Amino acid sequence: MASIIINKALAEDLETIQALGRQTFYETFAESNSEEAMKNYLEESFSTVKVKSEFNNPDSHFFIAWEEDIPVGYLKLNSGAAQTELQDETSLEIERIYVKKSHHGQKVGQLLYDQALETAQNLKKSYLWLGVWEENLRALQFYRKNGFEQFGTHTFRLGGDDQTDLMMKKVLD
Repeated sequence: MASIIINKALAEDLETIQALGRQTFYETFAESNSEEAMKNYLEESFSTVKVKSEFNNPDSHFFIAWEEDIPVGYLKLNSGAAQTELQDETSLEIERIYVKKSHHGQKVGQLLYDQALETAQNLKKSYLWLGVWEENLRALQFYRKNGFEQFGTHTFRLGGDDQTDLMMKKVLD
């Protein structure tokens, strides 16, 4: 395996973020959801207008994991009003850490998480938080290993299904 490099996404990376978002979300959740629900979610959540708007928000931060010139994962962080729920000025939300299935088990997610931690420290945040689907056991194990603890739940709607996300946070030193 070639070494993985994490870079802050630039304006010209918009289509890369879209493609990674669509592919990794589909790979992660398609087995558990209807094809129609997945299609609608991917069209809505990764539309050019939506991704461009998120990308241009100064309180959102995107990073891409590259293996040579191939994007293999990405990270989306939110602070301030860009956060999906808490909107606590002392926190940083990890909205997405997604890695291509072909690169699972190769520490790409850990490198992206390390970037999130570094960003939180640079922004002088008190804690990191996120929501993770209760049935995504791989992700739950990953976050618990990295010191996250559950503090609540929220509902994530995908198609006609209400799914439960566990809200998790890690207090920083």
